[in-house]
Amino acid sequence: MFTLRFDMRAPAWGAPAAALYAAVPEMCAWAEEHGGLAAVLCEHHGSEDGYLPSPMMLAPAIAARTKRLAMNLILILPFYEPVRLAEDMAVLDIISGGRASYTMALGYRPEEFEHFGLTVGERGRLADEKLPLLRRLLAGETVVEDGRRITVTPQPLTDGGPAMLWGGGTVAAARRAGRYGLGMLGNANAPGMQEAYEAACREHGHEPGPTMFPGRDTASVVFVADDVDAAWKELGEHLLHDVRMYAAWNPGDETTAGFTHVNTVEELRDASASHVIISVPEAISRVRAGQMLNLSPLCGGLPPEIAWPYLERVGEVVLPEASR
Repeated sequence: MFTLRFDMRAPAWGAPAAALYAAVPEMCAWAEEHGGLAAVLCEHHGSEDGYLPSPMMLAPAIAARTKRLAMNLILILPFYEPVRLAEDMAVLDIISGGRASYTMALGYRPEEFEHFGLTVGERGRLADEKLPLLRRLLAGETVVEDGRRITVTPQPLTDGGPAMLWGGGTVAAARRAGRYGLGMLGNANAPGMQEAYEAACREHGHEPGPTMFPGRDTASVVFVADDVDAAWKELGEHLLHDVRMYAAWNPGDETTAGFTHVNTVEELRDASASHVIISVPEAISRVRAGQMLNLSPLCGGLPPEIAWPYLERVGEVVLPEASR
């Protein structure tokens, strides 16, 4: 009843990037044996703290150390060449035994589009052009486009290609997911998203798929501690870095889950529902109630030697006790 989320932020005052990346496959292998359900890999570019730019490279390292753990890769579709992406997805599908799924997104940071020589205004058109080709290639079609013949080999292990969702936090994103005929993994629950999604599905001849629209109070970064006060002293600056970076990228956003507009560790502890440190009894209660613990063990460049005990506490104390 827990997931692992990795964005690989490595601020200069945190753990070195090499130590963080080395810890990820180890943590995933451990999680697989202790009740972990999935690893979520996120993508951003040009961030001063080294945010993960390539989930497609980190995922095979996880696949090589695990046999059952699911992986969800969040990719910013406009930044990818669809033929090469289809090939990479096919190979990852084979080596992971079909355990990798994808959440495609448009992206939103102008700096990242500049990084790739694009503009934010192009993102919708690029997604509309790239997604159909990507899906056809993964489904095994030979596509003739602009006079070229395109066939992806080897074909994915998963019939029809890996599972794919659309991501975003606005009504417009929900409409796009419905138009594409994809399920929707939202990062917000803005009014009307579910209705817009279902209406767009029907308008374009699709059956509505699975949706998830987390509220602002969803805990996206969870740590479990024996002593919550001591944990805030140990972890607080790392959690604050994470939340402030996301807030800086989303000024004025009061809808998206996953961050809070705060300036100090004390404010984060008092006001945040996104980044929480809970006691063992509270964690047991949440698991027994069917809630998922969304763990981000290396949040804000947390050194692995500090992160491990918090992770182990979930798998070795919380879950066994919750199952009694």
